[in-house]
Amino acid sequence: MTTTNPPATWTAETCPSGGPERPLGRYRTRWGWWVAWWRADRGSVAAEVTIAAPFLVMLLVFVAVVIHRGVDARLRLDDAAHQAARAASIERTSATATAAAQSTATNALSSAGVTCASLSVDTATGGMRPGGTVSVTVSCAVDFGDALILGVPGQKRLSATAVEPVDTWRSVSGSTSGGGA
Repeated sequence: MTTTNPPATWTAETCPSGGPERPLGRYRTRWGWWVAWWRADRGSVAAEVTIAAPFLVMLLVFVAVVIHRGVDARLRLDDAAHQAARAASIERTSATATAAAQSTATNALSSAGVTCASLSVDTATGGMRPGGTVSVTVSCAVDFGDALILGVPGQKRLSATAVEPVDTWRSVSGSTSGGGA
């Protein structure tokens, strides 16, 4: 392999990129001035990363907090729906089952620290007969406004459904238990 010395200056005809005429001077390679510029810029990436890293970390922490709050609210909503369905399945009539589901879901969410902009509890009792099921759907608009930067409002509508069986062996409403006299 033979090497040739580059010309003293590159012209539009001799420069591979067709660029302007540049004296080689001390660089002595055809891309020498790019290398010199690159070397003069040494350390700037470290400085940029040092400045940008805290903002990136804050952004990641913010995203993690918002995701955690959403997942936590979803889990607590599932638990409230399960508690409400269980409370409704213990009741004897559809009206008391609906009231029990509403109060249980409200209490479960408030004690868990979940604040809902709007809460709805839908109860399907199916007649409250032994062996039947009670289905409770709890829907909540969870507010993320206090966690978002610059007060940007944010809400997410979450919903959870739980189904509980009505006890097969319980006594029917209005009957007396067979206790001793």
